[in-house]
Amino acid sequence: MLYIIGLGLGDEKDITLRGLEAVQKSQKVFIEAYTSLLSFGISSDGLSTLKEMYNLLQEKLYGKSITVADREMVEEKADDILLEATSSDVAFLVVGDPFGATTHTDLVVRAKKLGVDVKVVHNASVMNAIGVCGLQLYRYGETVSLPFFTDTWRPDSFYEKIQRNRKLGLHTLCLLDIRVKEPSLESLCSYRGKKQYEPPRFMAVSVAIEQLLEVEQMRGENAYTEDTTCVGFARLGSEDQLVVAGSMKQLLEVDFGPPLHCLVIVGDTHPVEEEMLDFYKLAKKQGQA
Repeated sequence: MLYIIGLGLGDEKDITLRGLEAVQKSQKVFIEAYTSLLSFGISSDGLSTLKEMYNLLQEKLYGKSITVADREMVEEKADDILLEATSSDVAFLVVGDPFGATTHTDLVVRAKKLGVDVKVVHNASVMNAIGVCGLQLYRYGETVSLPFFTDTWRPDSFYEKIQRNRKLGLHTLCLLDIRVKEPSLESLCSYRGKKQYEPPRFMAVSVAIEQLLEVEQMRGENAYTEDTTCVGFARLGSEDQLVVAGSMKQLLEVDFGPPLHCLVIVGDTHPVEEEMLDFYKLAKKQGQA
């Protein structure tokens, strides 16, 4: 049996009772560590303290040895995980909800093709936790991902999706890039030697807005402007989560603190949405400080 278990967003206590029971009866436990991370596993300088996080999971709550499943393991050695699940119970832990990333859907498909039984235990995800700001979930359009720009790679395929959402009056959730254990360019170009990895990087709201405005300036189709209202989120689901609403220009100046961050570009709003959103507007927050 393969259990795919959502951990929620904040810390080790967000696992459901059903999920915890599945972990405790599994012979092998893996935790996926590249599509997202629990907020308590990231230090203030933005680096993931993965070893400490998994030691805490093992020793204080789950009572199981946990194997970290990084990108290479999930994408290249998934069959090894599934092979174990043919003869024993295996738990695969996922931050947020199991189906928040296409990687996990692929794992289910491969398991079923091998005849492995699969049980999914759902949990909170960024896709519904953003409702805290008051924007109604059914008024969102297509979600987009914003990758880090490089000197030679500055993709803008997300622009059309945002533009379509805005024309329909819908909100847009922007998922911001997370880069954990990414091979360095030198390592990719080398045919021998040990793989070298880039330091972990987590996109901040300010970087996302800078890139969005750069693409708008290049495209010039007025999908949004620096005056467009947005909502920035940091560490959703944790005790110190931060939610701030304001124009893109205003949010550029906000220190959202440690990761993980995400951003919503606001579409047309209902009066009830406006009333709730008003609690998070920058001017009001400054007045309360």
